[in-house]
Amino acid sequence: MFRTTDIVLIAVMVSAAAFTYKTKHEAEDQLTAVRKLQKQIQLEEETIDLLEADWSLLTQPSRLQKLANAYQEQLELEPIEAERIVDIDDIPNKPPQIEPPDGEAIARTEERGTDRGIITGSTTR
Repeated sequence: MFRTTDIVLIAVMVSAAAFTYKTKHEAEDQLTAVRKLQKQIQLEEETIDLLEADWSLLTQPSRLQKLANAYQEQLELEPIEAERIVDIDDIPNKPPQIEPPDGEAIARTEERGTDRGIITGSTTR
């Protein structure tokens, strides 16, 4: 009735159909996951837009000025006086403060330097 080749071909067709079904099912699962991530990204972008709008409303200069006036006593804010503003050239240069190392550190450095053939103060060849 059935030859061996017919049975082998039927087995190959059934396994190909199973593989195709499995691949299609995995692709649909991946597509569902991608759509879910796209919805999440869209929600996050909308949240960011909303927060940016809130921030721009909260940092309006007129609103901040009203708050500064209302809480003047607690904040103790004062306008900057013009005499406090200077050019960078008007600031005196301050020399860097270098602390000299202690005597033991110098002696250890000189010992290590001569052991490695490093010149320390005198020429040695």
